Amino acid sequence: MKATGVVRRIDDLGRVVIPKEIRKTLRIKEGDPLEIFTDREGQVILKKYSPIGELSEFAAGYAETLSKTTGHIACITDKDTIIAVSGGSKKEFLEQDVSQELEQLMEDKEVYTSKENSNKAMPITKNDNEQHKTNAQIVYPIISNGDTIGTVILMSKDANGQMDEVEKKVAQSAATFLGSQMEI
Repeated sequence: MKATGVVRRIDDLGRVVIPKEIRKTLRIKEGDPLEIFTDREGQVILKKYSPIGELSEFAAGYAETLSKTTGHIACITDKDTIIAVSGGSKKEFLEQDVSQELEQLMEDKEVYTSKENSNKAMPITKNDNEQHKTNAQIVYPIISNGDTIGTVILMSKDANGQMDEVEKKVAQSAATFLGSQMEI
């Protein structure tokens, strides 16, 4: 655990303010759920809550099935990070922060298909290199109770590949299924 040097008092309603700098660094926005943990030494730990993160083992299996079925790289994200990847480099994608473009797509609840919208693929991670910029991809938002909680991403391994209606329907089905699992 890293000390920040920031000390805050609890107000009469039991609230404490998380400083703006820390919220910005950890990408905590107004209305984001936080999970509260305690330990034996009396520490209180706040962690940004990811509903789909609870399904990370399930998501990993689902990504593997998507990859084997389509022959493409499959990624499943929550709102902040990639929580499952199959068919591609885990080191390159797994637990990497999502790009601002992907965050905006989630915010807008939009479906994205490269080669249809433009000739370039959308950056997936914040430190995305140029390697996947021309590969075809589909990004489908996972929506649960009206809110976007992540995405299903299919990326072609072939730079000249294109996604067709089958891949779009597969990504849509996966996103719909994962979203419905969070509503149960």
